[in-house]
Amino acid sequence: MAPPRSLAGAAIAATAAAIVLSCLFYRRKCARLAARVREVEASLAVAAEKVAAERRGRVRAQQSLRRALSQQESRSDEARPAKAAAPASYPLAPIGTVQSCFSTRNGTPRQPLVVTLARATVALDPARVPAAALEGLASYSHCWILYVFHLNTDLDKLWKDPARSKLKAKVRVPRLKGGKMGVLATRSPHRPNPIGLSVAKVEAVDGHALLLSGVDLVDGTPVLDIKPYLPYSDSVKGAAVPNWLEVDGALAVESVHFSEHFMSALSTCWTHVQQQSLYASADEFQDLIKQVLSWDIRSISQRTRPHQVSMEADANGHCGEDTEDDHRDAGRCGVVYHLHLEGIDVSYRIDQGSNIVVKDATLLPDVVQKRHGYLAWRDKLGSSVL
Repeated sequence: MAPPRSLAGAAIAATAAAIVLSCLFYRRKCARLAARVREVEASLAVAAEKVAAERRGRVRAQQSLRRALSQQESRSDEARPAKAAAPASYPLAPIGTVQSCFSTRNGTPRQPLVVTLARATVALDPARVPAAALEGLASYSHCWILYVFHLNTDLDKLWKDPARSKLKAKVRVPRLKGGKMGVLATRSPHRPNPIGLSVAKVEAVDGHALLLSGVDLVDGTPVLDIKPYLPYSDSVKGAAVPNWLEVDGALAVESVHFSEHFMSALSTCWTHVQQQSLYASADEFQDLIKQVLSWDIRSISQRTRPHQVSMEADANGHCGEDTEDDHRDAGRCGVVYHLHLEGIDVSYRIDQGSNIVVKDATLLPDVVQKRHGYLAWRDKLGSSVL
């Protein structure tokens, strides 16, 4: 029997021999891999040079073709009158739609943040904008909305046949009582490109929907973009405006009152719209009406002609003194104006002293509101009060 020391020495020798052989095999394998890598690198270098040569040849061919075409066009242009190059166009598609408390243009504020209770939901198109795109917007107090004046009556002509669409260089300005001003010096919706820009307060964000307040947007407005409002850059200290814009209350009315009949009619209408309304109660909705009508929302022609008609009627004895309870004779004894909010037709009258009496409230026919109502937003708003 071999002594233990001899067996240990033999084991060590065998292990050492195995290690030496492994190192030799590893070195040979590394050498083969290194040679293969060099072959691949050389092959890639040849391929890259071939691609670069093809690219250089293609670029030279394109340059030669452009020069030839340019020379041919220049020779052809000598035989015909010069023609203006077609302007570049930049097609834009809406990313969402406004679901507003204002059912029609009439009554929609002329400027944002004037009616603080004016609310709207912007519903983004999930096919174009993921919900994650709104992440972080709730941390801002306000945002900018870029949109299309989609209710302009000349849009088809403007887009389909621009040559026949003649821009009106000057438009009538409500604050100037019909006086005209250059369209680019106003906020008129009838512009060379019917794009609007509004600032609004961010109330809440939920998935693909954004709740705003202080809006001047009509229901159905296509939204092109949303940007956060940055006070340090978007608010200009010492900014100047023309004198006619510095007149406070130029379009403000003297008073807004509600008839008893209106109060009863609104209570009836509210039971039909409250589930989809952006307002918590009929009282809050009435506050919205008062804010909207605190400014004379009538057009220039409406503000000038109706009083003449009313005065002539009074002189001829056809109309008696208007009372709050006599809402049924409103159409016979003067002009009744209408304001459409949240699917409700609000009718009112205004006298020569700019005092408004809200007469009636009726449901608009075929109005279907499919949107986030106040109840859907309530939990998202938390402790904040709309």
